[in-house]
Amino acid sequence: MRKDNVTIKTLRLYHSFNKKYFPMSFLQIVFSSSSPYFNLWMSAEIVTALYEGRGKQAIFTLIAITLFGNLFIHIVGTLLSNAVSLQFEKLNTNESLAFNRKTLSLDYDKLEDPEVRTLRRKIEENSWTNGYGIKHMRESVNRLMSSAVKVVFSLIFFIEMLIKIIEVGFYWVGLVLALGMVSFAVLNYLWGLKVGGKNAKYWGIVHDMMLKENRISRGTGYYGLDGRIYRQADMIRKLEDKLNREHLAIFSKANHYSFKMGVLTLILSWTSALFNYLLVCFYCAMGAFPVGNVIKYTGYLGRFMGDIALLFDTLFRSFKENEQFLKLYLEYFDIPNDMYQGSLAVEKRSDKKYDIEFRNVSFKYAGSENYALKNVNLTFNVGERLAVVGMNGSGKTTFIKLMCRLYDPTDGEIYMNDFNIRKYDYRQYLDLFSVVFQDYSLLALPLGNNVSSAATWDAEKAERCLREVGFGERYDDMPKGLETPLYKDFDNKGVNVSGGEAQKIALARALYKDAPFIILDEPTAALDPIAEAEIYAKFDEIVGDKTAIYISHRLSSCRFCDKIAVFDNGEIVQVGSHEELLTDENGKYYELWTAQAQYYTK
Repeated sequence: MRKDNVTIKTLRLYHSFNKKYFPMSFLQIVFSSSSPYFNLWMSAEIVTALYEGRGKQAIFTLIAITLFGNLFIHIVGTLLSNAVSLQFEKLNTNESLAFNRKTLSLDYDKLEDPEVRTLRRKIEENSWTNGYGIKHMRESVNRLMSSAVKVVFSLIFFIEMLIKIIEVGFYWVGLVLALGMVSFAVLNYLWGLKVGGKNAKYWGIVHDMMLKENRISRGTGYYGLDGRIYRQADMIRKLEDKLNREHLAIFSKANHYSFKMGVLTLILSWTSALFNYLLVCFYCAMGAFPVGNVIKYTGYLGRFMGDIALLFDTLFRSFKENEQFLKLYLEYFDIPNDMYQGSLAVEKRSDKKYDIEFRNVSFKYAGSENYALKNVNLTFNVGERLAVVGMNGSGKTTFIKLMCRLYDPTDGEIYMNDFNIRKYDYRQYLDLFSVVFQDYSLLALPLGNNVSSAATWDAEKAERCLREVGFGERYDDMPKGLETPLYKDFDNKGVNVSGGEAQKIALARALYKDAPFIILDEPTAALDPIAEAEIYAKFDEIVGDKTAIYISHRLSSCRFCDKIAVFDNGEIVQVGSHEELLTDENGKYYELWTAQAQYYTK
């Protein structure tokens, strides 16, 4: 195999997750593989002793050596097996961590890229459905080591047999029988390559069909409420029937080649075994070795031919079949981060003076031909209250993601204190923002971890933030306070919080970070307009001298804001205060206000 082989490259990566696993596994394989060879050897010695009529003491000594030898091999093998299990657990854990860390390290635009999401899902589904990918590679490497060790053991004893054969002559008989064994073994291997290639092709298609079938049941909500209310069962059943027919047609072809490969392999293996017995029995009859060694040498030769076949099968078929799945794995780990990280330090200002300006900014998402934002120009200064309003899909959230530099603009530039934000150190720039997104999430960890977003927390500060956002009464009911685990994913004593309570924890988290900018991106969209207005008004009192940005398609957050930016179809169509915008009866803001005013005016 070439050094740039996909399998070797993936193996290097996989081995780096725990460098003790494969060496420990190799030692365990050596010991577990030695047992049958040791037993064949001792069985041959015992049979020979019986045949030659040796004394009871000699025979019992051989039996004792066999029993204690097996006990020793078993004890050491068990200890090594336990050690391998521990190293495998570390390997498996580290591989999962590396995979998740790669995901977390990706640029945000990669995380939302449909192609990247599909790639990750395919890697996981390959493993779940048929074990291909990393699991198949690990098993193939262990099988390769096992067959190689067994081949070495067999060769040692095979050489011993050859020395004895040379002593009695009749080389041509041994040569003919050996060539027969090798010929049938080669035929077996070549046949496996030919039929196995077609077999792998069709099984690959079967695998893709299985993935489609699995996605139907998971992705259509077949078993959910909608499936019952709208009687979607017939529609889904027709889709499944169509895929099942295609599945069975391909499966029959794959199964046909599996059957052909199995039948001829059986014939060739049986014929090779016949030559094996003829070879050993002939030279035993010629006096090359005692009758007990027939057991030993037929066993060694049989294992030798089988292990050679397995060795080549693993090298040239098993690894080859798996390459297409390993390519996906490497492709995921090789996804580059293109976002420039910047190097300019963000000045830590006690006056929190961070002014941000959008200069003719446009943006469109990967794979889309339409702009989500077009020619946006906007400036807002420290301490201001900015409301970003508009209908769903008008570009409000995209505007915030650009400001927080989760994305870079497709066109135009964003400046902070007269420097392009791309020049600032990326992590330091992110530290300027506390954001509560509309799809915020809490972790199944203690309350303190959720508020601080860190492994430790300042208890006094965390409790103060929770009480400021109205979570105090619920907090007092929690028996473990900040140590109380949220949800029951990892702790049966965890506490489930309601949607409103979770929202308050998310708001407390934004306060705890104490960043100069606080942004609420429709976290209250599920509430009625009056409740939303009350939360925004209360939160506005808490944020103090920080710059606050409120995003909503409803206008309850606008009346106390210094400036309102009205978005429509990805463009800012109006900017001004609440009173100023209401004077323009032809404007978008007036239209929205008039349509919604019944909900939040007395």
